[in-house]
Amino acid sequence: MSRPEDESRTELAWREIVENYGERAVLDDPAAPADEAAAVPEGPSPDAPASPGSPPSDDLPEHLRDDDEVERREQAIAKAERFRPPPAPPFPVPRTWQRGLAWAGIFVAPLIALVIGLFSIYVNPLIGWVLVGWFVGGFGYLVLVMPKSPRDPWDDGSRI
Repeated sequence: MSRPEDESRTELAWREIVENYGERAVLDDPAAPADEAAAVPEGPSPDAPASPGSPPSDDLPEHLRDDDEVERREQAIAKAERFRPPPAPPFPVPRTWQRGLAWAGIFVAPLIALVIGLFSIYVNPLIGWVLVGWFVGGFGYLVLVMPKSPRDPWDDGSRI
């Protein structure tokens, strides 16, 4: 249970809030308009030192900029514009005809089976078993020829 003193303090605090609701705060300088006193500068002031590693602000006048900093920034931009990425490696081609046949079994055999099923085409059951065998055989072959270890022992698989 709460004590009567707590209730009276709470009641007084509530009344004070309600009585002061909507009143404006008194400013230090009554001559200054409220809009100017509440205005916040949008950018860093010219007198404030730039944080280390940050490029100089383009808003600063020339005499406040560090010439070395401006020159380094211009060189970095020119270097970035000259960069040309190396050409992409050619698309890998299956090394053997067996590998191409195996990949075809992975993609083509289910596609043929899907077309046969969708259009209700009657085919000899032997053809269905050949498609299943092609798919399973192709998958098995690709797993069999898959490298057992990475090319480089320290290779974690990531590429940049």
